[in-house]
Amino acid sequence: MSRSPNQKLKLLYLMRFLLLRSDEEHPLSVADMIEMLEAEGIRAERKSLYDDLEALCRFGLDIERVRGKSVGYYIANRQFELPELKLLIDAVQAAHFITPKKSARLIDKITNMASGYQAAKLKRQVFTSGRVKSSNESILYTVDALHEAISSEKKLCFRYFEWTATKERRLRHGGKIYLVSPYAVCWEDDNYYLIARDDGDGMIKHFRADRMVSVELSLAPSEPPPARFDVSVYTRRVFGMFGGREQLVRMRFSNRLCGVVIDRFGEDVELIRCDSSHFEVAVPIAVSPKFFAWLLAFGSEAQIISPLPVAQRVCELCESALAAYSPERTESDPPDGEPPEL
Repeated sequence: MSRSPNQKLKLLYLMRFLLLRSDEEHPLSVADMIEMLEAEGIRAERKSLYDDLEALCRFGLDIERVRGKSVGYYIANRQFELPELKLLIDAVQAAHFITPKKSARLIDKITNMASGYQAAKLKRQVFTSGRVKSSNESILYTVDALHEAISSEKKLCFRYFEWTATKERRLRHGGKIYLVSPYAVCWEDDNYYLIARDDGDGMIKHFRADRMVSVELSLAPSEPPPARFDVSVYTRRVFGMFGGREQLVRMRFSNRLCGVVIDRFGEDVELIRCDSSHFEVAVPIAVSPKFFAWLLAFGSEAQIISPLPVAQRVCELCESALAAYSPERTESDPPDGEPPEL
């Protein structure tokens, strides 16, 4: 009998069969493996298969043998366990910045790391329709370019767009090219952000990765970050990645909000007891609309003590919002004046 051209691939095919077609609930017998190999035009004898399985074990595959009506073999420990794969799929589904097309491709790749039987279970749990997703197909390549710029300590140039009321993309500042020194990429509010020093004004800013276009690495070396710059501290102070002038804000909270405050500002935040029902904190914050929205969500259980101008801006914001719902105002009546400056 002539030797099959696939005979040299015998060990690779055997490994593929074990990875894709076996698990603890579905072990493969030697007869199963011989049949699968024959379907690929590869001859195999029972004794040689035992030697092949031993070779794969020495290579690093965790192959377990089980006894039942017949002896079976399966891959016991994989690179990712089934619960870990479920976690990765959930993250891909929930990520706003990943487009529907890219989400489907990533989920397919993740399911391929399980056995065929486990992959079927994973795909039955997949649900992506109706989720808000980005339309920017180049986002993953943009994020990769950001990391490359950081690791190579090179400046980065790009353009930045915003959405108009007609759902069109409009480049900011007439298509201005931003030149920045990148410091970190962070994940906040379901989006990737670049934290960088803008060469235009020397300030540290953050940019949404899915709104960056024409991203290129510059040949110029990046400027080093300021002394004691800490990304985690920066993201705690900047609510929802909305910029604002940083101020030391003193706030009073109901005791039941201790966990909320610690989650927001970290375990090292100092909680100062002011009476049996309330505590106060004083933290540096980039005062912005997102900060006010966070605070107002707690109603009367949260209050700004100082600075007074910040507390007054909250009052102005509330009055402006209340006026929009005035019963005297009709749908055709435009709001009077401009909203308070935030």
